Amino acid sequence: MNIRRIATLGWGLIVIVISNMFFIIPDNRAIADSLPSQSDAKFTPQQQATMRQLQTANVIYLGETHDRVADRQQQLAIIQALFNYQPRVAIAMEMFQRPAQPILDRYVAGKITETELRQQTEFDRRWGFNWEDFVPLLRFAKTNRLKLIAINTPTEITRKVAKQGLESLTGQDLQYIPPIDQIDPSNTKYRDSILASYQQHMGKAPIASKSFDRFYTAQLLWDETMAERIANFVKQQPDYRVVVLAGRAHVIYGYGIPDRVRRRMGQSKFTQKTVLLSDEGDQKPPQPADFIWSKD
Repeated sequence: MNIRRIATLGWGLIVIVISNMFFIIPDNRAIADSLPSQSDAKFTPQQQATMRQLQTANVIYLGETHDRVADRQQQLAIIQALFNYQPRVAIAMEMFQRPAQPILDRYVAGKITETELRQQTEFDRRWGFNWEDFVPLLRFAKTNRLKLIAINTPTEITRKVAKQGLESLTGQDLQYIPPIDQIDPSNTKYRDSILASYQQHMGKAPIASKSFDRFYTAQLLWDETMAERIANFVKQQPDYRVVVLAGRAHVIYGYGIPDRVRRRMGQSKFTQKTVLLSDEGDQKPPQPADFIWSKD
């Protein structure tokens, strides 16, 4: 992550430090001329074995590195293969914030154009990565009438919590996030990993500093908001397979989104799998994900 990129995104530094560790997504298959079909996907034997495992999961997390182009290509191939196996696929997208859901619905229904989708969701301001990278995915979803799920927390809310804490939220803010008492800070290993990232970018802050506490709370809120949206969809649409496109920091070790989705699903018959699209030296016990897609 570089500081210039943070400034370009226009979000508060607290938000961006985490965000830049996170994700990207592409996928598609509606554009036959520019995208490979499943049959053309060059899966290795190990990747083919991984795909067989993914086909049994209710929720699949594809954790990626934002600026790694290969991750986008791999996500595309994986989603194509899953769609060909069973077309009831929903794509949960971190790059769209929850208030954008009606806009995504109108786009998939053919009521607005790609340009209008980009403008109405304020994509460039709220996400900030290259719009063109996402066009194949969006066209694929629209052509095949796939459900797109906006899962991210509104930027204004995350920034406010990072700067002022949960007590600063208003009633209007609360409509886009889970109940405050569902924000679970109990995973000390997750806290330690976030602290390490915070200190890397902000200097050696005291472990008990108020600024870090708010930073960590903003991260938890971010994860809980996305987890709530995913879990609610799975409960309402159990016949769908949900593919979650999110940054690796939301996925690794299951600490971010996956554990919080599982908690919300309770005793439901439910399976989920995590995939890190690249190996970035995360090989510390326990295993960082169910699968590492690419070793390059």
